[in-house]
Amino acid sequence: MIRRAPVGPIAGVVVILFVAVLAPVLAPHDPVRMDVSHRLAHPSAGHALGQDEYGRDVLSRLIWGARVSLTVAIGSAILAGVIGVTIGLFGGYFRGAVELFTVRVTDVVLSFPPILLALLVVTLLGPGAATLTLVLSILYVPGYARVTYGEVLSARAHEYVEAARAAGAGAPRILARTILPNVAGPILVQFSLTVASAMVVESGLSFLGLGVVPPAPSWGLMIRGARGTMEHNWLLLLWPCLALVLAILAVNRLCDALRDVFDPHT
Repeated sequence: MIRRAPVGPIAGVVVILFVAVLAPVLAPHDPVRMDVSHRLAHPSAGHALGQDEYGRDVLSRLIWGARVSLTVAIGSAILAGVIGVTIGLFGGYFRGAVELFTVRVTDVVLSFPPILLALLVVTLLGPGAATLTLVLSILYVPGYARVTYGEVLSARAHEYVEAARAAGAGAPRILARTILPNVAGPILVQFSLTVASAMVVESGLSFLGLGVVPPAPSWGLMIRGARGTMEHNWLLLLWPCLALVLAILAVNRLCDALRDVFDPHT
């Protein structure tokens, strides 16, 4: 039985999305405008969270950083989901050779350490948000494929699938209209897990200089810049770390809530 989703976790993610979408309206200053004469300035009336090592407004960069992080995380999660769910559907339903050349191929990707694979691809293609989205989508395809594959193996033997076959429905119709809606719950949980994980990896690669290209605002870039100046203004390191932690906690709470909603054993 599907339970009602808790309002709290959904509200937390909605607030983050609201900030990201309305970044041009909510940000009080241009996030890339420098004011070197006031570099490393502490919070003031004009700059609520202070100014960074180049005199840029920290609050504005945090708000725009939410947009960059969520764009990369959600974009990669959607792209990986489309590919991975398709692989899992076909591999789980048709089995045999189709299973071998779909689901089993994704196991090859799983054999590589994720971060090392991401570093390799980004190094070859160059840093940037678009490259990072592509890299992360490749990393997360196997997760979607395995979850979908397992659910389809269970669903394909149910009575409603047999009834659809008996009614003369073709494989594409059965997959799209019969099986996919009934396995959407675990896929949705996997999506929320992927978004949270992608935010962490994006920030880590940006911190290493292999993600978002400066001067574009990114929480990982903000942490990287603040690390070298933390002795002069430690608050510059606190704000992006706090934003990243709160965003990941909000997405993880939503993931836990979705799991409880769709889990028939709780």
